[in-house]
Amino acid sequence: MNPYPKSSALMRRGAEFLGSEHAILCGAMSWVSERHLVAAISNGGGFGVIACGAMTPELLDAEIAGTKALTGKPFGVNLITMHPQLFELIEVCARHAVTHVVLAGGLPPKGSVEAIKEKGAKVICFAPTLALGKKLLRSGADALVIEGMEAGGHIGPVATSVLAQEILPELAADSLVFVAGGIGRGDMIARYLEMGAAGVQLGTRFACASESIAHPAFKQAFFRASARDAVASVQVDPRLPVIPVRALKNKGTEEFTAKQREVAVLLDAGKVDMGEAQLQIEHYWAGALRRAVIDGDVENGSLMAGQSVGMVKAEEPAAAIIAALMEECEAALGGR
Repeated sequence: MNPYPKSSALMRRGAEFLGSEHAILCGAMSWVSERHLVAAISNGGGFGVIACGAMTPELLDAEIAGTKALTGKPFGVNLITMHPQLFELIEVCARHAVTHVVLAGGLPPKGSVEAIKEKGAKVICFAPTLALGKKLLRSGADALVIEGMEAGGHIGPVATSVLAQEILPELAADSLVFVAGGIGRGDMIARYLEMGAAGVQLGTRFACASESIAHPAFKQAFFRASARDAVASVQVDPRLPVIPVRALKNKGTEEFTAKQREVAVLLDAGKVDMGEAQLQIEHYWAGALRRAVIDGDVENGSLMAGQSVGMVKAEEPAAAIIAALMEECEAALGGR
C-alpha cells in the first residue's frame, strides 16, 4: 500500500520521467553530490545527481562507475555548460547509459542538447525566466528546473515563489517543471505540487546527510547557521558578469571579492578573454568549496548553502530525509 497516495498522485509525471519512486531530485553540489550521497538518495526513493563541476572526463567516468556500483536505481549527471570539455563529458555519460543529464550554468551550447538526446538520455535545463523556459523546451529540453534566489551555490535574482507563480501556470500543464530554491520541508513541496510542479529539487537539505562525505566541521557550520547567515556574493565589476553565489558568510566570502578584482584587472589588461575570466571564477569556487567540504576549512573555504540551512539540524540518512519530506507533504495535502 502506498503510504503517500496524494503526494504520489501529484508527483506521478515527475516520478515516471525520472524513474524514481518520488519526484525529489537532489541538487548537484560540487564535492558533495558524489557517488555515496547520489546512490543513497536514489536508493532512498529520490533521484540523485552527480555534480560534475570541473571534473575531467576521466574523473567523471570513475565517478559514474562508482555510483553504479552502489545503486541499481536511476541517477543523473549535472554538467556545466561552460566546461571546455563538455562534449567529451556527454560522451562519458553516453558510454555509461546515464538516463538523465542536467545542463547548468548558462545556455546550452549549440549541438549539446542534440548530442545528449541522440544517445537516448533525457535533458533537464535550468530556466531563470519564462521566455527562456519556452526557448529551452523548443530547443529540445525534456524538463525544466526553475530555481529561486533562496538556493545555495549559483543563483539568479528572482525568488522561488515568484518564479513559480510566473512559470508554472504557463508551462506546467504541458511540460515537466521542477521547482527549487529554499525548500526545506514537505509542506512547501505540497504547495508547489498543487501549483502544477512535476516535482522538486533540494540541495541544502541533503548536504549533511549521513552518507554525505562533507567534513564534520562543514556539517557543524550548517547546524549552527540560520537563514540570514546564507548570503549572496557581491559583484565587484559590472563588466565581469559573475553569477552570484549564496554561501554562509565567512572569510572566504571576502576572498571572493578580492578574486573578482584580480580577474577584472586581467580582463582590462587583455591578458584573458571573457570566457577565460569566467572559467577562472568557476575554478576559484571549485577550489574554495573543496577546502570547506573536504578539508573542513570553514573559515576560508566556501560554505555554499541555501536559505533553508536553518532547517538542517542534524545528520540523518538520506532515506530518512526523503521519508520525512514525503510525510510532511502528505500531511499538508490532507492525506494523513
